[in-house]
This record gives sequence, structure tokens and C-alpha cells, in this order.
Amino acid sequence: MSFTTIARSKTEPYWEGSFGHPFIKELQKGSLDEKIFRYYLIQDDYYLMHFSRLYQLVGDKADDQYLKDLLYTNAHDLKIGEQAIREVFFDQLGIDPNASSHTKIAPTAYHYVSHMYRQLSESNAAIAAASLLPCAWLYHDIGEQLIKQGSPTPIYQQWIETYATEEATQKLNSECQVLNRHYDNSSLEDQQKMVNAFVISSQMEYAFWEMAYTFETWPEGNLDYVNTIQY
Repeated sequence: MSFTTIARSKTEPYWEGSFGHPFIKELQKGSLDEKIFRYYLIQDDYYLMHFSRLYQLVGDKADDQYLKDLLYTNAHDLKIGEQAIREVFFDQLGIDPNASSHTKIAPTAYHYVSHMYRQLSESNAAIAAASLLPCAWLYHDIGEQLIKQGSPTPIYQQWIETYATEEATQKLNSECQVLNRHYDNSSLEDQQKMVNAFVISSQMEYAFWEMAYTFETWPEGNLDYVNTIQY
């Protein structure tokens, strides 16, 4: 079986679960609390800044010219596409363009980005690229599904339309094809690492909706306990 077939078979609870998450269901219905969407956008701004950088860095690491060019193209397209649209959303909702720089980054956003940087530092380019794939793939699938009914809320409809494009489909197919080829030519150990990297990213994608929906923050700790410690 191909890498993408194996990887997707291991992520159904998170992949299919994303379609049923209240964030996605309410976004389509138009009932998603705007405060939740604002929190999501700010955390996603931090994520996309690093995601774009990771495309570039993984491309730098790649020996395969086709994979290298694909990742560089993704970095470029992300800046003029998804990141640019986020700027429009920020403007429409009156969000400070620099909000992510002075907002506490939620644990899920931080851990997701850290996971991908770890693949970059510890693994080869194909494994690192495998950790990047779920983001584009899942959002594409969500866009394709939600566009069938759309959303009555204009900004949520814009969000859906961002991912339901023929261009996105073509780019995703190319990315899947090149990673399938690398998987076929990899050792059993590296094949497992590619799958593991993909699965963790898929888990983090699901957690991202929950992070936004619950306004996830870091735990405060327990100073009362600290004050009882005898030194």
C-alpha cells in the first residue's frame, strides 16, 4: 500500500472527527461564536508563520529537486494565499495585525509547531514533509465537504472557499505522489517514521479545533503547593 493510504487509515478518529467537531459544524451553520473564530485566527496566524518557514526549511534540506521545488512553491503560495486571506479576516474583524505576537500561544499550537520542527531537526526531508502534509490535506477535504452547503455567515463562507479550489486539489495530488514515491524508496524504519509524523500532525489538527473552541490556555500551576515546600 502507498504511504498516503496507510497514513490515512491510521488517522480516521482525528480526520473524520474533525468533520463532526462543533467548531466545524457550527462554522458551516453560521452559529460559531465570533470570539471562538477570532481566537482560532490569532493562534492560526502563529501556526501559519512557522508553517511557511518550515516549507522553506524542509525544502532547503531536500535532496530531491522535485520535492524541493514543491515545498518552495508551497511556501510562496501560502504567503500570497492563505496568509493573505488571514490578513483580510483580521481587518474585517478588527483584530490587531500583530495580535499573535502579544497573545499567549496555546499549548496545542505550540506543540504542533514544535512537532514539525522536531521532524526537521531529527529526520530526513521526506519524513519532515510527511509531518506537513495533514494540514493542507485535511483543510482541503473540509473545504470540499463544506462547500456543498456553504455557510450563511460571509466570513465563514470565505474561509470555506479558501480551501475548496481546483488548484488546491492539484497541489495536494502532487504532494501525495512525491511522498508516496519517497516512502516506496525508504527503509522500513523511515517508512514508519513518515507514518508516525503524519499521524501526530493529524492528531494535532483535531486538537486545534478543540483548542480554539475551548479557548485553551496553559495551566496556571499551584503556588499554594509551592509555598508548602520546605527547603
